[in-house]
Amino acid sequence: MNRLATKTAIVLGASGAGSMGPAIARRLAAEGARVVVAARRREPLEALAREIDGAAMVCDVTNSAQLAALARFAADRYGGIDVAVNAAAQGHLAPLAETLESDFDRMMAVNYRGAFFFLQTMIRAMRQRRGGSIVMISTASVRAIFESHSAYAAAKAGMEHLVQAAALEHGRDGIRANVIAPGLTATEMSGGFVRMPGVIPAFTRELPLGRLGTCEDIAAAAAWLASDECFMTGAVLEVNGGLTLRRNPTMAEIQASMAAASPALAAR
Repeated sequence: MNRLATKTAIVLGASGAGSMGPAIARRLAAEGARVVVAARRREPLEALAREIDGAAMVCDVTNSAQLAALARFAADRYGGIDVAVNAAAQGHLAPLAETLESDFDRMMAVNYRGAFFFLQTMIRAMRQRRGGSIVMISTASVRAIFESHSAYAAAKAGMEHLVQAAALEHGRDGIRANVIAPGLTATEMSGGFVRMPGVIPAFTRELPLGRLGTCEDIAAAAAWLASDECFMTGAVLEVNGGLTLRRNPTMAEIQASMAAASPALAAR
């Protein structure tokens, strides 16, 4: 398909190998969009930009001045911004009572404060085009509560409220703002955890569709949200195989699954 042939897109968080940002950038480019990829690491960004015939710019989501510069770069290069995807994130896995203040502050800076300024910056740019689509990546554990995920999920829950506020306030400007909520997905951020023996079976037992989601699943949803076919705003797409119909596994269940998969782990 060529649904995005007239559009310019920004994808922030696009430097992680095997992660959602690059998959989304590739899918938007395949749909015809001119894509600006951004993240903190220059080399993988530039390689991705060459691959998709796009452009790259270093940008830290926690820095509002850099976000403004990213918007200016995309507008100067391609004439405006029609689609903005924020896939930048950092995770943290620790019990609530053991989460350090520095870890909590980092979760809020990247996943909440950065989201606020991303929304603000892209709305300002899109108002000049009289419309656009903003897509933010959240987590299914906002609703399917997962142990030891409190700081990360709380920041994402706050981000979802910001998206709803943006959708309500700027629908009159022709701007749509929506969220994709994946479950556990094999990405750079989760890779070490996902690769541990027994982890995937512990999660897939809870999934009605019987498998973990992929970055390509998220990219397909992002492409639809970016397109003019989408008549939706302020919504959360649960692209997680039905996880939120059930629940995430408990840590005890994950540990039991790991022990069953690995005698070495069981012996510890």
